[in-house]
Amino acid sequence: MRPVLHAAVLGRPIAHSLSPVLHAAAYRVLGLDVDYGRRDLGEDEALAFAAEHLGAPGTADGGAAAARGQDWLGCSVTMPLKRAVVAAAGHVSDRVRLLGTANTLVRDHPSAPGVVHAENTDVDGILGALAAAGLDRAARGGTVGVLGNGGTATAAVLAAATLGADAVLFGVRDPARAAEVTALADALGLRWATFAQADLLRRAPGLRAVVATLPPRAADALAAHVPAGAALPPLLDAAYDPWPSVLASAWSREGGPVASGLSMLLHQGIEQVRLFTARPRAAAGMPEPDWAAVTRAAADALGPAAG
Repeated sequence: MRPVLHAAVLGRPIAHSLSPVLHAAAYRVLGLDVDYGRRDLGEDEALAFAAEHLGAPGTADGGAAAARGQDWLGCSVTMPLKRAVVAAAGHVSDRVRLLGTANTLVRDHPSAPGVVHAENTDVDGILGALAAAGLDRAARGGTVGVLGNGGTATAAVLAAATLGADAVLFGVRDPARAAEVTALADALGLRWATFAQADLLRRAPGLRAVVATLPPRAADALAAHVPAGAALPPLLDAAYDPWPSVLASAWSREGGPVASGLSMLLHQGIEQVRLFTARPRAAAGMPEPDWAAVTRAAADALGPAAG
């Protein structure tokens, strides 16, 4: 029998995505039959796909897919679609409103019935990965360092605010291109400053955490600037192919704890699973799952770097 529930990750390129591995493992533990696949789509195609499979933003009626007997729970969204798909939603979370980007579309969630809801679980991914690397999420204050100024960097700024940080230091190549992340820091009441990327790393011992949001291998040359002989905070390197990255290896050699982008993927993906399955779990009267067990199963499926 074909699965009656459906979901997918949307992006371009998408063949490399490990989201299907994560989601399949999680749904097995939950006992839910969900067909979760990949769809290679551009911006206009993604909006049309959402309308066909989730429904119009204000209706979430399942679109044409519902007429074919398919029940779509939602879609995970990766680059370059995170900004465009916000238009597919009839309801957006406070995070999406702040960041202007979404990595999750959920159809008919109990907290937003009858509409397509947009969420950004990248923040959960960053928080979960840093915690796995030893960051004390209960502590307040301090400064978080962020390498880069793209979409993941904005999520890192919001994660820093969620952690109760006082300030964010940005390591960027061109401060003029950091207007979006610095404006977000202002909006969140965080002090900020911009530095050359190497200079930010030299300041790492005084930081609460560092989040590297650069593309794969883009941070390789920065490994030479990791301080020696100093206590280093947790590093999350969002790039995970190859792993360990040159930067993560240098950090580890100096005794600093590291988390890979696979750990970030794990924790943002588990939050997506929670959102996608809220409706069918409620309809079936299922008890609250053991999310720790779900997370362990997904981590095992992704491999050691996700732990």
